[in-house]
Amino acid sequence: NNINYLHGSWWPLLDDLYANNVPVYRFVQKPGDIVWVGAGTVHWVQAIGWCNNIAWNVGPFTALQYDLAIKRYEWNKHEQYKSIVPMINMTWNIARNVKISDQEVFVMMKMVLLRSLKYSIMLKTLLEDMKQEIIVKNRESSEPAHYCVICDVEVFNILFVKEVDRKHFAHCYYCARKINADFEHFVILEEYKLEELMNIYDNFKLIS
Repeated sequence: NNINYLHGSWWPLLDDLYANNVPVYRFVQKPGDIVWVGAGTVHWVQAIGWCNNIAWNVGPFTALQYDLAIKRYEWNKHEQYKSIVPMINMTWNIARNVKISDQEVFVMMKMVLLRSLKYSIMLKTLLEDMKQEIIVKNRESSEPAHYCVICDVEVFNILFVKEVDRKHFAHCYYCARKINADFEHFVILEEYKLEELMNIYDNFKLIS
């Protein structure tokens, strides 16, 4: 039916689901009940009276959960859909502050960190070759993650900031380059020294 589950608004007809042998589980959530919906589960909520609908996104720290989260994060990037969880920032924060003993989680996190670090190094090298000025702006611990104002991708470490109507908007490299190949009217900010990121990466080790 040309339904876009990511961007669209949808409400399936139960008869259509039954006719196509799609399994459907229906139940009434009573006051005080908590419903756990697994990752990737298509679900919807319908009120049968007055209610408050409260939901949390939770992330049990397991290899399966991290793997699903990263895959969904990459799919959202492909579809230009904003991820609720900034996985790159979160992974660096975990590497900085948490000791990991699960080898599967460690291997996946190490790969995400390596790709992120490699991208920062390549991008900074490119900007330096272009003789672009990069302003070091130390990131505040309480500062939220930044997303590109155009494509909604998470922007980590190197930001391309443009002022519009006295408001400052972050852009990713690709969207900023489309606006102006020479980054005119952009301020390029670096939130972490590469040495700091390398140090975090090197010190992130699996513990027994």
